[in-house]
Amino acid sequence: MSMKFGFLIFPGVEELDLVGPWEMIAVWGKIADGPSQCLMIAENERLVSCYGGMIITPHATFDNCPKLDYLLVPGGMGTRTEVNNKRTAGFISDKARGCKAVLSVCTGSFLLHAAGLLKGKKATTHHLSKDRLRELGDVDVVDKRVVRDGNIWTSAGVSAGIDLALEFIEEVSGKDISKKVRDFVEY
Repeated sequence: MSMKFGFLIFPGVEELDLVGPWEMIAVWGKIADGPSQCLMIAENERLVSCYGGMIITPHATFDNCPKLDYLLVPGGMGTRTEVNNKRTAGFISDKARGCKAVLSVCTGSFLLHAAGLLKGKKATTHHLSKDRLRELGDVDVVDKRVVRDGNIWTSAGVSAGIDLALEFIEEVSGKDISKKVRDFVEY
């Protein structure tokens, strides 16, 4: 079975929000039964400049993205602008309908909210942004590192994305596979 895992990228994305989970998911695909494809997906084909200066070339765009099994939405300072991008919200909403699960790291939760995925759900985000998420009114903000509500997974800030990915791998493939990934990356 060919499993596709998409990672949304946008200007100002926080590098570790993205590459921490990417590494866990990619290793899962290489050493066990994880995804056969991990894809960086952007609104267009332009290079994406991350918050700390890393430059990423997208594998796919909103217009040519294949069907995904899973989608991860990282956070970072770029979410403050991206949350108003209707194309991004539409992309997340459209892809979520066909995904088995949608995950977010840090302030990526605000992009899930903009896409309509957090209404009435439990979620978390970066500790400095929890009050801002609560102010949206229709989200039950939980003070946990990783929160799962149905097929929506959210995590706290930055490094919590690694924990999110490992908990997710454990849920999908079992504790032995998650441990195998954790041991491989020495986490």
